[in-house]
Amino acid sequence: MAGSTRSVVVLAGGVGGSRLVAGLAAVLDPDQLTVVVNTGDDFEHLGVWIQPDVDTVLYRLAGVQHPEHGWGRADATWAVMDAVADLDGPTWFRLGDQDLATSLLRSQWRHDGVPLGEIVTRLADRLGVAPTVLPMSEDVVATRIHTVDGADLAFQDWFVAHRAEPPVASLEFRGADVATAAPGVVEAIARADLVLLAPSNPFLSIDPIRAIDDIRDALHHRSGPTVAVSPIVGGRALKGPAAQLLADFGLEVSAVGVADHLGDLLTGFVLDEVDADRVADVTRRGMQAWATDTVMVDASAQRRLATWLLDTVGPEPS
Repeated sequence: MAGSTRSVVVLAGGVGGSRLVAGLAAVLDPDQLTVVVNTGDDFEHLGVWIQPDVDTVLYRLAGVQHPEHGWGRADATWAVMDAVADLDGPTWFRLGDQDLATSLLRSQWRHDGVPLGEIVTRLADRLGVAPTVLPMSEDVVATRIHTVDGADLAFQDWFVAHRAEPPVASLEFRGADVATAAPGVVEAIARADLVLLAPSNPFLSIDPIRAIDDIRDALHHRSGPTVAVSPIVGGRALKGPAAQLLADFGLEVSAVGVADHLGDLLTGFVLDEVDADRVADVTRRGMQAWATDTVMVDASAQRRLATWLLDTVGPEPS
């Protein structure tokens, strides 16, 4: 493997997070990598329980993700959604037939009382995913969007049905105050040589994870490095509404704005090379900072960034 790092935990969600996870899986042994995935996006639709971030990570690791979208299956067909449309049913959230099969199995197991962590493990096994993938919690934590006009929207309603257009006043992670970490999460963070915050949306993918008390405590009490990779490159989000939310919350729309938001967790921060002139701005915030090419356009770039991270930002050899 690259570098001296032996055990890596990644906090992740969304397409950017899944790309870094895939790169790490390509250069680490499976028992060296644990992925803690946001479940704040989970919701019930058409009678099935859907976990968009979990499935995005699993599909990417299994090599079956859609090559253009980054989410959903490469072999997607749409017979069920077409039939729902014919019956005047809700089609604002489209599930491919293969995605629906995943969600049907998940829902049946959930109905049977199988814990969520075990459900994720079963799906990972069936998809041939070797690294450990854990949901952040087995309790329901629901990301809610409070808009500036006073609406209280479920995340998928805001993100998909409303195309993430209503300006956001605040976020709520409903249920996080009583939720606990899924089995294995706190232990993995405690023993990790390196914790990475993937280039996922800091508000919608990382914040729900750190909203859970025992996860936040485990992160704060770590002795090893905790390093984030910026999802903002040259003042823009490569995917999703991260830049929009930085602006909505009055933060600088830049990698530095992300560092400000996540800084209480971090010992280090990685900017893209186009933002190399902002490295000193980040170090003035009390953490190490580096700049490199963070744009993962293909599997080779994912592997290159993963190798660079393990060689550069992990703990010094003992």
